[in-house]
Amino acid sequence: MRYTTDLSDNEGRLLQPCFSKPSTTGRPREPRYRERLNATFYLVRPACQWRNLPKAFAPWGAVYPSFRAGKKSGLWERLHTRLRPWVRQAQPRESQPSAGIVDRQSVKRSECRDERGYDAGKKINGRKRPLLVDTIGLVLLVMVLPAHIQDRDGARKLLEKHFGRRPRRRVNHLWADGGDAGSLVGWALTLWRCRVAIVNRTDAHTFKSLPRRWVVARAFGWLNRYRRRSRDYERQAQTGETMVYVAMIRLMLARLVTNS
Repeated sequence: MRYTTDLSDNEGRLLQPCFSKPSTTGRPREPRYRERLNATFYLVRPACQWRNLPKAFAPWGAVYPSFRAGKKSGLWERLHTRLRPWVRQAQPRESQPSAGIVDRQSVKRSECRDERGYDAGKKINGRKRPLLVDTIGLVLLVMVLPAHIQDRDGARKLLEKHFGRRPRRRVNHLWADGGDAGSLVGWALTLWRCRVAIVNRTDAHTFKSLPRRWVVARAFGWLNRYRRRSRDYERQAQTGETMVYVAMIRLMLARLVTNS
């Protein structure tokens, strides 16, 4: 039985080099990497629990440890980073972006052991997801923070993590909303030589597509189609970040195969 989230043969071939080849000796690897990926993509799209994965997939007791190991080793983020330049080149654009957009999304939180907070502006008790995307909406970096963290402080943490990784090409221009105005602009310019342009909302009671900021709003819309992301169900913030990368991996694979 096939599900709409299952990888096609072409999509599977794009990811195959990222996984080690099975050993020619010893017990065969079970389940195969493609079966584990199919189960994980299914879990993220309709937002089921690990224990409630359909029987058509490998047992959850074999799939979840593989997901957790990939989270701890950074495998999911490496897969995401591998695919993004290919999608950009298909646009066509340069493989590494020089500009981006910063925004955040506050979502309600289920019961958890990790930290959460209350966003007084949006009246949401849960977590906040600062997101950095390029100019076509592909995710460069995501963080999961308690919702009470101020927008400006969340953006600073996000940029510190991004620039601290020493990317191949430095993002030297960013667009942000009014919540990031103030010391963040001078801090980014002085420390990272990155110019931050503030795009303010002109009318709070009328819907209007804001220059550049509509790109990150569309990215949030893409992620909301993966229902595991419409609400924060994860106990650990790192798991929530990994789920965003998993959703974007599935989205980019579909684009690459469609455009090829």
